[in-house]
Amino acid sequence: MPRVVCAGHVNWDVTLRVDSIPELDGEATVESRSTAGGGSASNVAVGLSDLGLDVSLLGSVGDDEHGRAARAELVAEGVDCDHVVTTDGLETTTKYIVVQPTGEVMVLGCPGANEAFDAADLPESVLQDADHLHLTSQRPETAKQLADRAASVGVPVSFDPGRRIGNRGYEVMISDVDYLFLNDREAALALDAFDLDGQTLVLKHGPDGAEVRRPDGRVAHPGYPIDAVDTTGAGDAFAAGFIASRVAGDDFERALAVANACGAFISRVPGAREGLSWNEIEAFLGE
Repeated sequence: MPRVVCAGHVNWDVTLRVDSIPELDGEATVESRSTAGGGSASNVAVGLSDLGLDVSLLGSVGDDEHGRAARAELVAEGVDCDHVVTTDGLETTTKYIVVQPTGEVMVLGCPGANEAFDAADLPESVLQDADHLHLTSQRPETAKQLADRAASVGVPVSFDPGRRIGNRGYEVMISDVDYLFLNDREAALALDAFDLDGQTLVLKHGPDGAEVRRPDGRVAHPGYPIDAVDTTGAGDAFAAGFIASRVAGDDFERALAVANACGAFISRVPGAREGLSWNEIEAFLGE
């Protein structure tokens, strides 16, 4: 069975569904509140496990209730957490996710332990046994070291830098990856900040689908029309679908179709980890 290593944030999410986003000095009603494990690397790992892949996670949490709960959720989902580091003196990172009635989200983050891990916390044997390494938002030097190590043993690397791409110094490693995942806002920043002419870009256009853009051409998929309830984790589900498809040997057209189906499925229900299913994905694909 293919094995993927995911590296990046392990968070504790507090999700607030609101009736509106207030103006300054305004007020909105919180219609529901829920808590669960989160973080982009964690969400992708769970998605890949749901799709039948073996997954190992590299990340870090605090020695606290939220860290233990986040780890327990991941283990229950079939994710190998042997390389999730527990850090003394730092709290597990908490993210407050505000979901608007349209399903769009905004995020408020509290600093914590989610970048306390190092590249050295991933044993060489685990990386050598992997079929793919997926990196998400983390310290640039850690991402660089992991990408270099993966390249040295012939393991393909994907990178989803997230909303902080414009201010994290990722130019040190962004050209070292095989696939760079960007949404439209991130792409606007990255295309100005980095030389991406030689990159394979996986561009996520939300309800307008997605495309793979390479130096030798472009492949696009229009996506699937849905009524979005909550887009939290949709990009992570997209990445899980794309990686699972490519590891299975699919071409870019098929990988985009699977990825868009995964993102659409997650967007139809509240939460970032509602359980991807090949039956559901194949229904989106008309198979």
